[in-house]
Amino acid sequence: MQTTPFIDTAWHPLASGNPPAWASEWGQDEHGVFVAFTFGAVTQRLRWIPPGRFMMGSLEEETRGLAKESYEEEWFKREHPRHTVYITKGFWLAGTPCTQALWEAVMHSNPSRFKSPRRPVEQVSWNDVQTFLQRINAEIPGLDLVLPTEAQWEHACRAGTDTALYSGPIEILGERNAPALDPIAWYGGNSGVGYELDEFSDSSSWPQMQYLNPKSGTREVGKKHYNSWGLHDMLGNVWEWCADGLRVYTEDTQIDPVGPVDAGADRVLRGGSWRDFAWYCRSASRFGSPSVNRDYYAGFRCARVQA
Repeated sequence: MQTTPFIDTAWHPLASGNPPAWASEWGQDEHGVFVAFTFGAVTQRLRWIPPGRFMMGSLEEETRGLAKESYEEEWFKREHPRHTVYITKGFWLAGTPCTQALWEAVMHSNPSRFKSPRRPVEQVSWNDVQTFLQRINAEIPGLDLVLPTEAQWEHACRAGTDTALYSGPIEILGERNAPALDPIAWYGGNSGVGYELDEFSDSSSWPQMQYLNPKSGTREVGKKHYNSWGLHDMLGNVWEWCADGLRVYTEDTQIDPVGPVDAGADRVLRGGSWRDFAWYCRSASRFGSPSVNRDYYAGFRCARVQA
């Protein structure tokens, strides 16, 4: 008989009233506990993600009828079977994807195509992110930033929900037309609305957009509605690298699961991006990519895992 794992639901690192030495601000609001660090002139807030149980993967009706090509059919197979996952320890997760301002402060360079300080950094590989993490951790003792595992990422994205989006279900009216995404995500149907940079992706030929626009690209973080744990841009804007590789789903209950982590393993990307079809921007969507790949739709967000 399987026993339920111990989950410490009460403890968090600020419960004692003693914030860590690296914290530049901390407190609690309607979304829970937060703490922030400052590097140079850039401050990044982290949200406390409580431990808990969630259903990982998608419901059958969420993806039924959407796959039209063999590649897409394989994509949706990756989300099944839906299964129970326990995250037994809480952790910190950045409230937004890493911005270009923070990347540039640490790395003294900016590889992004769509350059703007408050937009997410992109065109960074998983390997590049490891270098970033090593450098910022060396500069701020005790900060110990990492990437979240895929399971931690989905737990944080869902924030207690079990629907296609953390805001509720999704109705897909066209490849790039899902009105439920508009309030919470920059995706291929709305990322050109009010677009102002000189650098852009030509979206004039994109079919079935929610809002027709000739220019699209990433957008400033934090402009769309957050989930109930105070996290912005978990869906859309940029795909986010995770620490581990693609795990093959089974029906078995998983406790703090981790996918492949050997040096040659592809790494998971989650959340969808500014250029994607609507069905890619769901809490369950996932794919793997070589750790050396750099794309203008891929970025990351930092985590800090409880010891």
